[in-house]
Amino acid sequence: MEKIRRKAPAREPIKLGELDYTPVLIALAIVFATIVVLFLWKRKKTVRSAVLFTGLCESGKTFVFSNLILGDERETFTSIKENIGTYKTSKGRELKVVDVPGHERLRGKFFDQYKTSAKAIVYMIDSATVQKDIRDVADFLYTILADKAIANLPVIVLCNKQDETMAKSETAIRSMLEKEFNIVRQTRKNQLQSVDNSASSVAFLGKSDSVEFDFGQVSQNVRFVPCSARNQELDELTTFLETL
Repeated sequence: MEKIRRKAPAREPIKLGELDYTPVLIALAIVFATIVVLFLWKRKKTVRSAVLFTGLCESGKTFVFSNLILGDERETFTSIKENIGTYKTSKGRELKVVDVPGHERLRGKFFDQYKTSAKAIVYMIDSATVQKDIRDVADFLYTILADKAIANLPVIVLCNKQDETMAKSETAIRSMLEKEFNIVRQTRKNQLQSVDNSASSVAFLGKSDSVEFDFGQVSQNVRFVPCSARNQELDELTTFLETL
């Protein structure tokens, strides 16, 4: 039986002007909107807006926090959780202030929790007892400055309780801490070397073992200033907050 071949009808060419681009445009709009949302979410997540008040117990952190945020001098106790408030500058800008507990079992945990959102660090020291507590004071400050999460952030060391007779001056405290940092960094280096025999992984502050440490060698801008929370002598602190 003879097969009859039939010619398919010729298709008319499609003109570009007749194409419906609506689905393509919708798809592109969705992709663009998704990229924008992800960008804004990531930016919001990583924005630094907090001022962390750190230091040992009884250095006066919570007292100063109450004075700045609440405007009064409340009796304070050793904090077992963070205090969070908002400080308004003279120009109307708002700063989130986080009072990190100073207890040795808590301070590391809360510092790690807030360090990635930190815009600046306030490290408070009890000037009257600093000589007795110098090892703990130096160890915690070393931990903060050696952390990559706060590299290049401004740091102010508030030498509190200058109104007390036995208080050390901010200059003396800086010198004491620089000497103690030499011991702390060598101790940490030895501890890490005993574990993996490698000095390359050590968070080392300063130029080298052969050079005495000073705060001018760290990536942060560290300032030591005197203050008396009890006498409301906090001008250096408020001036610092105004610059953030």
